[in-house]
Amino acid sequence: MKDIILKAENISKQYRLGQVGTGTLTHDLNRWWHQVRGKENPYLRIGDTNDRSTKGESDYVWALQDINFEVERGEVLGIIGKNGAGKSTLLKILSKVTAPTTGSIKSRGRIASLLEVGTGFNGEMSGRENIFLNGAILGMTKKEIASKIDEIIDFSGCERYIDTPVKRYSSGMTVRLAFAVAAFLEPEILVIDEVLAVGDAEFQKKAIGKMQDISRNGGRTVLFVSHDLSAISTLATRTIVLSNGSILAIEETNKAISIYSSMQQNESIFVQNELVDKPSITKVEIVTSERGTLQANGKPFKINFEINMLDENYENISLSFQIINNLNKAIIFAYIFDNNISICRKKEVNKLSYEFDNLRLYKGNYYLKMHLANSKTREKFQEFDCCSFEVEMINQIEPEWGWQNNVCQYIDEGKWITLE
Repeated sequence: MKDIILKAENISKQYRLGQVGTGTLTHDLNRWWHQVRGKENPYLRIGDTNDRSTKGESDYVWALQDINFEVERGEVLGIIGKNGAGKSTLLKILSKVTAPTTGSIKSRGRIASLLEVGTGFNGEMSGRENIFLNGAILGMTKKEIASKIDEIIDFSGCERYIDTPVKRYSSGMTVRLAFAVAAFLEPEILVIDEVLAVGDAEFQKKAIGKMQDISRNGGRTVLFVSHDLSAISTLATRTIVLSNGSILAIEETNKAISIYSSMQQNESIFVQNELVDKPSITKVEIVTSERGTLQANGKPFKINFEINMLDENYENISLSFQIINNLNKAIIFAYIFDNNISICRKKEVNKLSYEFDNLRLYKGNYYLKMHLANSKTREKFQEFDCCSFEVEMINQIEPEWGWQNNVCQYIDEGKWITLE
């Protein structure tokens, strides 16, 4: 039998754009009249999906739609997705900060949440007083809080300032103390948004270690939202991928990260037709060793570029690219300067390529991050992601220990080629 501690059933959240509250008195009366007659809210039938890239045709937007999942006791569930996918809205509903438009949340035990820097803290009160305040909000007795207060202060690293008003804390100190309170006051469910990114590297490592400890040894459940895919990979056992307010996938974490990575531009060619009044990359094309965007480990790999110059007198152009793995980490970096090779001296289109004789990458999903700048003035003309591809171990003997993803990355040095 599964020990389910949290269950989301048909969760949806609708907002009315440009309005505070539900909208007009007419709409509220219409809702009430439908409710009296036992009918559905008429405004649930309308509304656009949560896609920021489109203008939309309705005043209503669905921040979340039909979210269903279960979480077992002691599980660490990651939640990933692009900005605006609905991650923070979902956590606010789970934390009961806001109510869902439809659906229900069923949970067993106390829920502690860390959604924004300083949430639940009173700036006029000292750090020590805020520990007792937050503990009381979580339903702890004064005696229970007092028994944990020394551990909380020690973990936060704020001992010297613990009797100073929180309004004088930096954002990093505030997050340190807030996380320590949430972690040590032993809620059954710990909900954490992206706030840990505010802390320094040392504290992030401590926080991840603490979350692992409370889930594995304490049997407590953690819901963790982060854009740091390395942290998600280390911490989460399963991960939800959100896209435009809906669940795209709920999978084992490595598979979920691969799905999320493939949401980058997955065409082998990036083309920009619109010309601007500065140098711009108008085309990027990857040429893989296999069909489509599939690349075999150890086989040739080529990237073609086109740079459009509206003014032939531009100098000091710098073109660079990175190959990014599915944890959003750059593993290959290559660049070229205009003063080394005359890559951008012609007006209109300048063509060049970068070739790898043997691209040695472990299997996984990758994409390109492009940069175009003035190497002298440091003016940045363009920066964007494009051209996802997948590396597989094709016709290679599988070693006894198995191929591992995203470890021990190695490549042979590539070379730039200018094209007439």
